[in-house]
Amino acid sequence: MVRQFDILVIGSGAAGLTAALNLATDKKVAVIAKGPLSDGATGWAQGGIAAVLEEGDSFEAHVEDTMVAGAGLNDRHVVEHVVGAAPAAIERLIELGVPFAQEDGALHLTREGGHSHRRIVHVADATGWAVQQALERAAAANPNITLLPDMVAIDLITGRHEERFSTGGAVHGLYALNRATRKVETLTARATILATGGAGRVYLYSTAPRGATGDGIAMAWRAGCRVSNMEMMQFHPTCLYHLETKNFLITEAVRGEGGILKHPLTGHRFMPDYDERGELAPRDVVARAIDNEIKRDGLDYVHLDISHREPEFVRAHFPNIYEKLIGLGIDMTTGPIPVVPAQHYTCGGVVVDLAGRTDAPGLYAAGEVTESGLHGANRLASNSLLECLVYGQAAARDILERWEQLPPLAKVREWDESRVTDSDEEVVITQTWGEIRRFMWNYVGIVRTTKRLERAKRRIDMLRQEVTDYYAHFRVTPDLIELRNLVEVADLIIRSALARRESRGLHFTRDFPRTLAQAKDTVLVD
Repeated sequence: MVRQFDILVIGSGAAGLTAALNLATDKKVAVIAKGPLSDGATGWAQGGIAAVLEEGDSFEAHVEDTMVAGAGLNDRHVVEHVVGAAPAAIERLIELGVPFAQEDGALHLTREGGHSHRRIVHVADATGWAVQQALERAAAANPNITLLPDMVAIDLITGRHEERFSTGGAVHGLYALNRATRKVETLTARATILATGGAGRVYLYSTAPRGATGDGIAMAWRAGCRVSNMEMMQFHPTCLYHLETKNFLITEAVRGEGGILKHPLTGHRFMPDYDERGELAPRDVVARAIDNEIKRDGLDYVHLDISHREPEFVRAHFPNIYEKLIGLGIDMTTGPIPVVPAQHYTCGGVVVDLAGRTDAPGLYAAGEVTESGLHGANRLASNSLLECLVYGQAAARDILERWEQLPPLAKVREWDESRVTDSDEEVVITQTWGEIRRFMWNYVGIVRTTKRLERAKRRIDMLRQEVTDYYAHFRVTPDLIELRNLVEVADLIIRSALARRESRGLHFTRDFPRTLAQAKDTVLVD
């Protein structure tokens, strides 16, 4: 079965839906999601979106904060472009009906770690969900947008899949597994946009949604695109520590509104011992500080305490977090919250330019799947949704402007399932998935060493061969597709970490603790 569209958008979060809405004025767009439309990372974002909107703030200050957090690895030109586009992006969301919090007739702005001013627009502590719902409503109402949930992307269709061999390296669409029919469908288009999110689930502990398995990064890599800075994995300092809940994030804004990190046994406020900015230091600094406290004293967690603020203030600013914690027996208005670091954001990814173009003709990317130059060695809080909005629109604009230059629709081969059979050994997938996540957490986590990385490389090389053999002999399933991508991105992370012989931002290695004078991207080329 071959289905043709003008443009394919793989991913249904802020980046993908923004692109689709901007393209659907006169093009037929299909939006592919591997589960329900709302299951991506956008809906999980609590904090908000960074934009210069307050008197006394400036674009220059937002740029500088982003560069400082990114440890100089950012591309200043990109940072200036995205920061400058932020106010207009907020206006577009307001027009779509996003009910941002207001105070005295103006947008209420909060402050988060690494920011020098209050510049975070938010919808209480559930900003991402409000943005996701507004974009979904607009997309569902657009007759030129076809929403295709429960379609698991397998691979991009490239020249090797054409009936006539092509040497152009162009991308012509996607092979995707329909969960309902269990059949692989062939989707073709003039342009394809990757908006598939990050690779957080390569780690044992992560705040990312279940589907964050690096699919877009792996598919782009297999299609011949460069990836960059995959060693820069951001670990959020404050994930809830609770036996019943493994990935509930306690937003940065709790610290922005006065939350204090304390040693759970002594009550000592420890962040000023590590950085003069205290709890408002960038995430990499705070995460390493918490990790050090936990490992030094054999702790399970540290405390995040905002109980000194008025109960009404806490409940009003963090209603969803408050209700979640109350349900678990924790009252954040009267006592501390137990927290630990967890993987949170993939700062590296597919190399793109300011228009979202990748190395492959016809292939674009936007959002967490990319390495655009915005985040550098560490993403500044609340710059992530902003990047999705700006690059989703940029990719759409470039596609429309360059429509006649895009690769023409190609006649491609349909997926061949005749050589494979169903497997009765799916326990292999579960076992391998668990093994990858465990050694990535232990060997390629917050603090690294060369020996740990080399140990991880040996393990991933062996598992890659096992997964490749399994993939070649058995019919694809959603779990097998994700495992194949997890192996790919784990290898890219390890190779990138071994290549960086310094400590910078999110990459801290005991063997090379100093930061080199010149900041260089880690670019991998197939």
